[in-house]
Amino acid sequence: MNALTYDLVCLGAGPAGENAAIHAAKAGFRAAIVDREAQVGGACLLSGTIPSKALREQALRYRRLQGSSASLAVALAGDAPLSLLLGGVERVVLAQGELLRAQMQHHGVGLFRGLARILGPRRVEVLQLDGSRLVLEARRLLIATGSRPRHLAHIQVDHEHILDSDSILSLSYLPRSMIVLGSGVIACEYASIFAALGCEVLLVDKAAEPLGFLDAPLRRGFLASFAEDGGRYHAAAEVEHVAFDGVSQVVVRLEGGAVLRADIALAALGRIANLDGVGAQELGLAMNPRGHIEVDARFATSIAGIHAAGDVIGPPALACAAADQGRRAALAALGEPLPGGADLLPTGVYTIPEIACVGIGESEAARRGVDVCIGFADFRDVVRAHIAGAPAGFLRLLCDRSSRRVLGVQALGESATELVHLGQAVIAARGTVDYFVDHVFNFPTMTEAYRVAAFDCLRQLGVRGFESECRRTRCT
Repeated sequence: MNALTYDLVCLGAGPAGENAAIHAAKAGFRAAIVDREAQVGGACLLSGTIPSKALREQALRYRRLQGSSASLAVALAGDAPLSLLLGGVERVVLAQGELLRAQMQHHGVGLFRGLARILGPRRVEVLQLDGSRLVLEARRLLIATGSRPRHLAHIQVDHEHILDSDSILSLSYLPRSMIVLGSGVIACEYASIFAALGCEVLLVDKAAEPLGFLDAPLRRGFLASFAEDGGRYHAAAEVEHVAFDGVSQVVVRLEGGAVLRADIALAALGRIANLDGVGAQELGLAMNPRGHIEVDARFATSIAGIHAAGDVIGPPALACAAADQGRRAALAALGEPLPGGADLLPTGVYTIPEIACVGIGESEAARRGVDVCIGFADFRDVVRAHIAGAPAGFLRLLCDRSSRRVLGVQALGESATELVHLGQAVIAARGTVDYFVDHVFNFPTMTEAYRVAAFDCLRQLGVRGFESECRRTRCT
């Protein structure tokens, strides 16, 4: 077997592995990536974050076209051309894949396609497509093999009638009805996308409300919008068995005897660490009860010389977090100084409408015993939202009552995932709500929502001079 030597070898070409290798190369080290796919980018690019968000955007465009004129509505009547929409998704994926590959080549990152297995703290064996085996030797190894959809024994995923979050993108037609099992981010994103396309969607889970990690106003705002698109949520439902009836429908049997039927079902019941065949268990790497690799603050595992980052180490399991973890893990592994920050992570949920938050929410503030003031901005008071044809939504600005420091931002609606970053910057700078009143922003923009919410906060806090501003808006 041939052997090549590197400073860092990354297992996995997703956000964690890709960023680790590129930053190692930028720092002057020899870096390589091993991945089984022909295209770099990992599940994030090939079956997760990028294609699902691209499909969401296509669904929004399709819906806007349908409502833009009578002639277009007639032209687009009937089933949505899902294959056409997915063609647009494929173009995005290919373009991003080419960009990532060009970046790696530019920085001199070695790319190896095949199945990787760790032989020891400094050795990786790669089983290549032609059956040959290659050994890579490295000063440090990074496990960043990501995650895959979680399958349960009583749900017979066949990737044709009962799909998971990977195979849902292989659909070539728009089903008339769909049952989505789960109430987390992936379940709600796909449920809202297909509902926007005109599919009759039933979201089924044992939770009282979907997206339980969010504050109540965000959860209920999502449910209201989902219902407007014809979607329904079946709460407190324990699923006993799911199977295709062999004719035309998927049958979902619930505890208590209730039976649900639809053209297809999507099982979106979480993801598990993708560690099969990597050799982590054989090496004795410490794992937590949920099957994730345990790491310290510098992403070092229980075995010297091996680090891990991304979904394999567990929550928050976000692409942005994985990218940052990969960068930090590479620098830590190679003895480089770590940059500051990265503790204030934003959360973006790409449902229709978008949901985003950063900092602490109302529930967390209550748990910490922090007395917060919550300023509210209805997007109907934001002219840019009307221009965009999306006046439904809101922004919540949480500040400390005594100091007026901004502690958290929550948004639902047009550009929510973009909008929270201004709040993130103010929170990181330990700024107060006065920032949004004292500074001038471009007009018209969605950032006007911050001014409305800030006026509401200052009015509640008894600061004089904002009564007239509040009367102009709906914050009284």
